[in-house]
Amino acid sequence: MPGETALPDLPNITPEALELPDPARLSQPFSTHRPRILLLYGSLRERSYSRLLTQEAARLLDHFGAETRIFDPAGLPLPDGAPTDHPKVKELRELSLWSEGQVWTSPERHGAMSGVMKSQIDWIPLATGSIRPTQGRTLAVMQVSGGSQSFNAVNQMRVLGRWMRMITIPNQSSVAKAYQEFDPEGRMKPSSYYDRVVDVMEELVKFTLLTRDVSDYLTNRYSERKEDAEKLEARVRLKAI
Repeated sequence: MPGETALPDLPNITPEALELPDPARLSQPFSTHRPRILLLYGSLRERSYSRLLTQEAARLLDHFGAETRIFDPAGLPLPDGAPTDHPKVKELRELSLWSEGQVWTSPERHGAMSGVMKSQIDWIPLATGSIRPTQGRTLAVMQVSGGSQSFNAVNQMRVLGRWMRMITIPNQSSVAKAYQEFDPEGRMKPSSYYDRVVDVMEELVKFTLLTRDVSDYLTNRYSERKEDAEKLEARVRLKAI
């Protein structure tokens, strides 16, 4: 049963900060509002295939019952190149807080994600006071390539998602020779690539519905509880002096 237990074999543990996983806390009533998904893309080109793929993803997410918002990176300054109250920075950070899940779509350039994509991620802080703007949110990653299929950008974005304590879903999309996959109106053509995008968006909505009401519990950590306990103990000692 969940609760505290004797720790004779764990002398380095702070007992009051250690909790046993509680299955009951993973069974919370489902929220009834539409899943809130923020979509970011990584190119400023007039015909940006990462933007077109993002728009296609948003259409699918809307169909699956999500509420979507796409951030336009045009005008976003370089990281540390402007104060945090810059309008585009504030917009991005507010959208990140609003979201329950995110989609990151980048072109692959020089074997990596684009600078436009990385700048957006770098502007989202790891912590704002006691709030982590991305912790516990779901994440889907996609990339477009001008040549043969590659996974460098999605792999990099997975690393960043883990670093930002996001729940990155197993599926992903990598669209090779993207210039062949969209019609003149910017709609994605039928293909196995398109089918994979459908798979990824469907999975993202499912994972968001599954985790959003218990994300605080899923990301509640012993090390942070221990730190809080030590701070409380220090305050109590000070008051006793």
